[in-house]
Parts: sequence; structure tokens; C-alpha cells
Amino acid sequence: MAVPSNTIQEVSRVGVREDLSDVIYQIDREETPFISNIGRKGAKNTYVEWQTDSLAAANADNKAIQGDDLANTSRSPTTRVGNHTQIFTKTIGTSTTARAVDTAGRKDEHLYQLTKAGSEIKRDMEKRFVGNYGSVAATNSVAGEAAGALAWLTTNTDLSGAGTPSDGGFSAGTVTAATNGTLRDFTEAQLASAHADAWNAGGKPSMVIFSMNLMFAAGQFNGIADARRETGNKLATIIGGADVYVSPAGQLTFVPDLFASDRDAFLCDPKLWKVRELDPMQRRQLATTGLADRTALYTEATLEASNEAGNAVIRDIEPA
Repeated sequence: MAVPSNTIQEVSRVGVREDLSDVIYQIDREETPFISNIGRKGAKNTYVEWQTDSLAAANADNKAIQGDDLANTSRSPTTRVGNHTQIFTKTIGTSTTARAVDTAGRKDEHLYQLTKAGSEIKRDMEKRFVGNYGSVAATNSVAGEAAGALAWLTTNTDLSGAGTPSDGGFSAGTVTAATNGTLRDFTEAQLASAHADAWNAGGKPSMVIFSMNLMFAAGQFNGIADARRETGNKLATIIGGADVYVSPAGQLTFVPDLFASDRDAFLCDPKLWKVRELDPMQRRQLATTGLADRTALYTEATLEASNEAGNAVIRDIEPA
């Protein structure tokens, strides 16, 4: 039908107020399951050190003759290891005009961007600390870098049989990143074996941290079905959705991590990791040189691998 003459239509009018929602929607995920589940402790230097130790192997022939003169047993010293701190920063600059205008969804553009920056730094820390990154000592011209968890692991590791894979690990004050091999299918046998290795070494991993792609693959393992029956067909709750896998070595909770490696499964004992903070998250107002406000948000921290031998990793895997 034709529109009658002189009908007032919105498309040709001026003065119509805009309809802008007062809510700002973000699709980026900011969950940080690794650093949210491990411990926190202060630091006093840019190179943070701690000691690791282990018990002597069990000896079934530990025996003595009655009245015998006892000799001292050999005792292994502790191992001294460390990680370098890394400064994580975001700098926000906002013009005086941008702060003066009436904005939708936030009262102050500068403060809104600082809030976003805080979440972004946490995501940066998660990606660094859960990943395969070596450490770098700070110099006058080089930024310090903290080693991530996957670089620390050397005791219980399942490597690809193809390519030239190798573990990284700590040596002479520095942690080296692991070298990738050729990708292979992710199997339940690998998971059960890695869990058993960590258990035999005295560890008690409770989480498997990996990408969503690898979690989908692990969700098909037989142990998952048994676990669901035992837990009443409910998802375990840590950070977001998770499944419980039951192996002879105990329970493992599957935790997808947006920032985890898409080629490694990290069997983690949260009690054996800590975020060590030299400078907790804080704001620093920068000098005003014109018609703008500038604020730096920063923290300086590193990752402590209290004892990597209590964890395990399956490297170089992809969904079958």
C-alpha cells in the first residue's frame, strides 16, 4: 500500500533522540583459572629464589645388627632454584574533553579504561604463567621475563616421539622453554600414565589445565563417564565448567583455560605454585604535560614452582 501524503515519517525527521544503551557489553573472557587457584606470596627482589627437596628412595634392606656402631647416612642437599620478575603494565591517556563529555555506560572514560586495563593485566599474567616461556634476567636495556609453568616441568613429562622435542627446566639461574616436537593424538593412556608418574614422584595433581579443544577431546575418555556417575552427573565447579576424571592415581578436574597452550595438557597441583609479588597491582599518576590525564597501572611479579616434580605435562598433543 502507498503511504498517504504528508504522513510524518521518522526517517525524514531531525531531532529524534538517539537510543544508546547505558550498558557496555564485552565478549572477551577474563577468567584466570591458574593464577586464581594457586597461592600468593610477597617477594623482596627481582630474582626470587626458593629451595626444593625430596626424600631418599625407600630401602627395603634398611637393617642393623644389634649393638652395631652406626655410620652416618649420606644426605642430599636441598636444590636452590629461582625465577625472575616481570613488570606487567598498561598506560591509559585520556583527554580532558573525553572526561568532560556525557558518556553512556560509564561516568568517567579514564576510570572505565583503567578498570579494563586491570582485567587485561590479569589475563597477560595468566598467559605468561601457565605457558611455555623461559626466564630472562633484567638489565639496563632488557626487560625481565618470568618463566611459565610449562617451561619448569622436567620430572614427569610425556614427549612426542617425532621431531626434536625436549624439556626446558632450570639451570644456572635461568629457566629454558621446552622445545616442541611433532603433534600426535591426545589419548587417555597418556593422561593416566602422566597422572601415575606424578603420583609415583610424590605429587598429587588435582587439575588438568588445557585449551578448550583438548578438553573436548578429553571429554570422550572412558574415565569421564565413570566419574559423572560417581558425582551424580554434575559438573565440578572450579572456575567455569569442569569435568572430573577418575584414574587409579585419584581424581583430576578438567579446567579449560582460554590462555593455555593448545598443544599441552598440564597436570597441576595448585599447592605447588605461587604468584610472588614484588610490587602488587597499583596505579601511578604520570606527569601532566597537556590537556590529558595519564595513569599507569602495573604490577611486578613472578611464578614460583615450589616443586615441579609434583606435577606433570603431556606435550605435543592435538585432538584425535
